[in-house]
Amino acid sequence: MRVSILGAGAAACGAAAQLLAMGHDPMLWSPSGRSTEALAAGAPLRATGAIEAGFHPRIAGSAEEAVASADVVMLAMPGYAHKMAFDAIAPHLREAQPVIISSHASFGALYLSRLLAARKVRASIIAWGTTLTTGRKVSPTEVAVNSLRSKIDLASVPQNASAEAQALCTSLFGERFVLREGLLAIALSNLNPQNHLAIALFNLTRMERGESWGQAENVTPAVGRVMEALDAERLAIAEAFGVSVRTIREHYAFSYQLPVASIAEMNAELHGRGKGGLGPATLESRYVLEDAPYGLLPTVLLGRLAGRPATLHEAGLTLLSAAYGRDFTSENELLPALGFDAMTREELAAQAKNGF
Repeated sequence: MRVSILGAGAAACGAAAQLLAMGHDPMLWSPSGRSTEALAAGAPLRATGAIEAGFHPRIAGSAEEAVASADVVMLAMPGYAHKMAFDAIAPHLREAQPVIISSHASFGALYLSRLLAARKVRASIIAWGTTLTTGRKVSPTEVAVNSLRSKIDLASVPQNASAEAQALCTSLFGERFVLREGLLAIALSNLNPQNHLAIALFNLTRMERGESWGQAENVTPAVGRVMEALDAERLAIAEAFGVSVRTIREHYAFSYQLPVASIAEMNAELHGRGKGGLGPATLESRYVLEDAPYGLLPTVLLGRLAGRPATLHEAGLTLLSAAYGRDFTSENELLPALGFDAMTREELAAQAKNGF
């Protein structure tokens, strides 16, 4: 299949490498063109680590070109770029052309659903709970893939298309997709925001000084306890909404094939296997700039709707805002565009099931 990936960062390039390994034809689109300039000039893209490949992905010059040449469109950008990407592709998407969101953030699937409904276009919107790979871009033409996740939660809008969505993703990326009850389950299954909150907050000076430091290595027992306390808030919100989600320990076990233990012990095991990865070496990290407004804030708002306040999430969001000298609660573009503040719990549940 021809799969156009919106994005050219580590997650996009890792997905492109896996698509190639599965016999598919990936295309990359960078909105500015800077990230794909060398690739467009003929340089090969090289993946190392969990995926080893060297190949020449097709490069799109515009969102319209990316959509026009694709059987499937996949979004693999930071959460703060999702609204821009949806606005760019929505006028060009065709009837029944699937869109995969990796990973889903801030009910972006509903925003895209509303854009398509305005055009009277029906398409399956597939939401993943996390990215296919972990890793980082080493250079404009090389991605270091730390891990290829063995399990990824999946749901679709509308919800009754979930089985077809799972089959499609399996044919593209392999047997790793687990159906969840719906978009609310996916929204509460992305553990990156809560985990990155604890990791970034307790290693902020390392990030600010540009140090090289092992991420899993520095999930000490104290940091691990905070991650587990944040997880307890997320689980309470999911229970209030009547959806089933994995615990943080189950997530680590499924994603990294680790024996279940405390989060500190599981990270120590990951580090011991040489797969712990490096933490951010800059304050300009998605761990904060993406996950604070597009991950922590939605959890806080869902907690309010459910009557289960996410006090630790909210405290972390406030602390990060103070450390960065900016208000992360005002930086989310998707939720205001959806009118999220005015939604009732029942309206949110209905739209998460059926879309617009």
